[in-house]
Amino acid sequence: MSTVSVRYIVDDVDAAIAFYRDHLGYLRLVLVAPVPTGHPGGGSRPMPDGTPQRPGGWNRFMIEVPDVAAAAEKLRAAGVRFRNEIVAGVGGKQVMIEDPSGNPVELFEPIRPEARLARQ
Repeated sequence: MSTVSVRYIVDDVDAAIAFYRDHLGYLRLVLVAPVPTGHPGGGSRPMPDGTPQRPGGWNRFMIEVPDVAAAAEKLRAAGVRFRNEIVAGVGGKQVMIEDPSGNPVELFEPIRPEARLARQ
């Protein structure tokens, strides 16, 4: 497998596009709204047992930033919602923000070279 894509279920596709584009600089992220059974879109139809897909949860993707405190300050000033405060772990510092539908995104500042998302 050479390609990875992330699909997020959102309540309002236009609001999610604006959030990812304006706050995080994304040009491509698969964002879909839940659809009913029988809808031609397959990625957001209900599960076979009828359970609807919905935003939220705890699975997330990570964005490496050089200074998580500075990034958080800028996003707070823009009104972005946070799930927690900055926490420091063995490999780095992180904080979780939410898109307009409540999907989490982790901002990650590595403090050890081996914790970097992109090897140099």
